[in-house]
Amino acid sequence: MRRYGKHTDEDDIRTRPGRRNTRPRTNIRPKHEDAAEGLVLTVDRGRLTCLVEDRVVMAMKARELGRKAAVVGDRVALVGDMSGKKDTLARIVRIEERTSVLRRTADDDDPFERVIVANADQLAIVTALADPEPRPRLIDRCLVAAYAGGLDPLLVLTKSDLAPPDKLLELYGHLDTPYVVTSREELQNGTAIARVREQLDGKITAFVGHSGVGKTTLVNALVPEERRRTTGHVNAVTGRGRHTTTSALALPLSDSEGWVIDTPGLRSFGLHHVDPSRVIHAFPDLEPGTEGCPRACSHDEPDCALDAWVAEGHADPARLYSLRRLLATRERKEGD
Repeated sequence: MRRYGKHTDEDDIRTRPGRRNTRPRTNIRPKHEDAAEGLVLTVDRGRLTCLVEDRVVMAMKARELGRKAAVVGDRVALVGDMSGKKDTLARIVRIEERTSVLRRTADDDDPFERVIVANADQLAIVTALADPEPRPRLIDRCLVAAYAGGLDPLLVLTKSDLAPPDKLLELYGHLDTPYVVTSREELQNGTAIARVREQLDGKITAFVGHSGVGKTTLVNALVPEERRRTTGHVNAVTGRGRHTTTSALALPLSDSEGWVIDTPGLRSFGLHHVDPSRVIHAFPDLEPGTEGCPRACSHDEPDCALDAWVAEGHADPARLYSLRRLLATRERKEGD
């Protein structure tokens, strides 16, 4: 069968343009100087909920950002429809420089790190004193991640009506980490919330903890107008609760400049991404003593200068023990 009639002309034949005829690509990207500023509140399957002034705007990442992903807490620049109306979508065209980053990996052998939260001022590590039992190794790992990411740690100990906090506080007392102890009764009558809020006002605080410790219950009490479904069951065999928070979410504290960021319950906290040499920065009383250390000193070897520094009375021996315990968590599993 003939494709064309008897009297065809070259102009009648459609040809596909060659690559040389297409517009050349450029590395120049639009500056979007008129973009609006926004804060990422949550991320769900490629859609980002952002706060732009006093409006909640749905957005997606612009293709020009490539593989760079925005996370909860990111300050971003947006263009497009920012009315906040239903079925509208803006574009995130720029992610501003981050002041802090909380990262973790699936385990210590996993080279792929995951950014959980950006630009938080502090990390609230929520731990139950019983039901489920405390996991000090997991607390240590969260502390290391906080120090490495530029966040100030805060210990929040829950369920003090089931067990006293003394033993756990003794373990972390020499780290000079601030803490708040709460009971279930105090959460119900509101007395514990006032103590927790004192540590949160004017700051962006990310809450982490393994399932069943009461983390989301605490967040619900802090931000009652934004209640999230809580866990009501802790497995009697494993001592773990069900995950009830499936995605990180930033919530504003009422009558305060502060924000809380609720994160999913942790099963593990890998530290493959953490450079152990950065942990020493959390110990300003020990850091000057490292000047005499050999190159690439792990601070837990015979030639480490910190032993002599402490022996000369420059720092408390318990502080050196705490440093080495935190550094050792990089080599341990959470269940140890």
